[in-house]
Amino acid sequence: MPPWILAARPKTLLAAFAPVSIGATLAACDGQFQLWPMLCALLCATSVQIGTNFCNDYCDFFQGADTEDRKGPTRAVQAGLISPRAMLVATVLMFTITGLASWLLYLRAGWPFLVLGVFSISFGVLYTAGRFSLAYLGIADPFVLIFFGPVAVAGTYYVQALQFDWSTVIAGLAPGLIATGLLVVNNLRDIDEDRQANKRTLAVRFGAAFSRYQYTACIVLAAIVPVVFGAMKNNWWPSLASLVILPSAIMISKVWRNDGVTLRPCLGMTAGLLLLYTVLFCVGLLIG
Repeated sequence: MPPWILAARPKTLLAAFAPVSIGATLAACDGQFQLWPMLCALLCATSVQIGTNFCNDYCDFFQGADTEDRKGPTRAVQAGLISPRAMLVATVLMFTITGLASWLLYLRAGWPFLVLGVFSISFGVLYTAGRFSLAYLGIADPFVLIFFGPVAVAGTYYVQALQFDWSTVIAGLAPGLIATGLLVVNNLRDIDEDRQANKRTLAVRFGAAFSRYQYTACIVLAAIVPVVFGAMKNNWWPSLASLVILPSAIMISKVWRNDGVTLRPCLGMTAGLLLLYTVLFCVGLLIG
């Protein structure tokens, strides 16, 4: 895999694609779909995700969290595939793109989206930059849930419809929960290396069993969200997405039975679960 694609971590980009797709489909079902605001929202979400991944690659290398003994996928700076300087420049470039996309959304929908862009970039940097960053303090999980869930879905809907709907916040909980599940698997896999680097993720703070319960809760609650949404909108077709609970049972069992390097496939499988959920939910919306 080319180094820059490797550094962008394609499997994690579904966390940006999924909520924007759901927000766009919700707008389309209400007759409010607008192409260029949707594309700006997608550019904003994707660029901040890639920028965060680049920043994470850069910062973890210097802070000692990425070593030759890591169990996860190769990190480009640690492996010498990309120089630290080049990664820093790429990080700044991606966050600059986020800023420009946020400016366009501001022109469309007002100042909250400029503020949201600033917060998104700030949290992207603070995710791993410094010993008091979100990841090192073990408080990244709620930020992933909120920003790649309700904020992304409701925000995508708003920039098209120019009105707020509480049901979009509920709809956003599921992709946010599954995206959090991606983070949990990553932290559970890297628990030993993170402990040595004093990276106090929730897995390090509370142990592997806690993270397994956390992953299980994220996936099960995500499967319940479409039912709650269906009750709010009196449209049960989006509940098709609850069928993800069937393959989820296999995923949950794998997370409970595996450790370290054997957890690596679970990251891609959880991303696949997010994609399946998004397709089923959006198809249900369109049918209904």
